[in-house]
Amino acid sequence: MPGKVRSRGQGDSARFSTATRLRVLGEQTAERVYRSQNKRQARRSRLTGRAALLALVVCTLVVALAYPMRQYVSQRGEIADLQRQQQEAKDRVERLRDEKARWQDDAYAEQRIRERLHMVAPGETGYVVPDPRATEDGRDEQGAADRPWYSNVWDGVDKADRAN
Repeated sequence: MPGKVRSRGQGDSARFSTATRLRVLGEQTAERVYRSQNKRQARRSRLTGRAALLALVVCTLVVALAYPMRQYVSQRGEIADLQRQQQEAKDRVERLRDEKARWQDDAYAEQRIRERLHMVAPGETGYVVPDPRATEDGRDEQGAADRPWYSNVWDGVDKADRAN
């Protein structure tokens, strides 16, 4: 054929007999099969006995260390809680020391006593302002600790009077 160049392999294969061509084709097919089997064997050989043993050791270490790590994290949380409680206790002690120091001052003590007991100095005029939260019978709904001492005493007398 003019203008067309045939490759040497194609021309050679045309000269061989059918039996030769089949034999060559069989060899090529056998080569492909052996190559694919070698690839499969290479894939299978990735997981060796050493790799399996290493995986077993790693899993054992993870299982063995899981509980101690959980305990460690838990104890760190407890330590943080105790440190917070300790700081709160220190703050409370400091506040109480400040309050104790204030009570050592006579002016502060007198002011607090006059406020709690509703006392007035000679020559002063005392005023009692009724509490807007007072109930119908004139008594507060406050707890006993929040009311003046004489209100608690008077309530005790009223309760004793009602019992008879």
